[in-house]
Amino acid sequence: MNFVLGIDGGGTSCRAALATADGTVVGRAKSGAANIRTDLTGARSNIVEAARQAFIAAGRDPELIPKTPAILGLAGANVGTYRQQLEAILPFSQSRVETDAEIALEGAVGSGDGAMAILGTGTAYMARKNGTSRAIGGWGFQVGDQGSGARIGRDLLEQTLLAYDGIRPASPLTDAMLAVFRNNPEDVVEFTTNAKPGDFGGFAPKVFDHAAAGDNVANWILDKAIADVEASLGALDLSGGAPLCLLGGLAPLYAPRLSARYQALLKPPLDDALGGAVQMAVRIFANAAETAG
Repeated sequence: MNFVLGIDGGGTSCRAALATADGTVVGRAKSGAANIRTDLTGARSNIVEAARQAFIAAGRDPELIPKTPAILGLAGANVGTYRQQLEAILPFSQSRVETDAEIALEGAVGSGDGAMAILGTGTAYMARKNGTSRAIGGWGFQVGDQGSGARIGRDLLEQTLLAYDGIRPASPLTDAMLAVFRNNPEDVVEFTTNAKPGDFGGFAPKVFDHAAAGDNVANWILDKAIADVEASLGALDLSGGAPLCLLGGLAPLYAPRLSARYQALLKPPLDDALGGAVQMAVRIFANAAETAG
């Protein structure tokens, strides 16, 4: 075996890293969304494209893909049979689909005890204590993902329509959002008809920006989101000495807003989720091949 692939796929994008058998990353690439519960076919296409581009970035022939094993940490892998369905149609020599939380924890804290929170388009949490992992959340946009970019964006659109109708006070943020939709509330509704979590999540940075400027609606939305995040962290039952790592695109925006209790536990992650997928691929595939050899 010459290479292993690590794949990190979420509601916004899919990242791939091609590594040698000792874990040295030689090529990286990025493609579109890869949430296998919301779009299995599209996720497969983006996964394969990210892998192909990673080979090209490494100066290697993508024709080697069928000879390369892959660990994939994907949003949507924690429910239903999507994991098994995807594994059956992937082109890699061996495919093992994990949840995005599992590869994120592996990357953040390595093989020891600790916890992580993914704060991005979706949210998911996982802690490992005495070698046993426990996951919280990750149930998807419709019934979960509290504190996520997608939920923040959805709440922003809701508040924008409430302001338009005069039910809640308007603010510079709601005015700016309505302007995005040509000041037509019907366009807001039409947007939601086919919008995916990543589409809602694209509005989340705007909320943080306006909150920093003192916007009342933005701060109301974020106060609710932070309470949701801290409720999930509390349910992890974190031990005092174990590190807590925040991951995902919203992590640096959330970190300074958490209460002192959780800020005291924060540690920089050892690696990101993609690095965790690579580490797992080396441990499972390369080390196993070495033992078999």
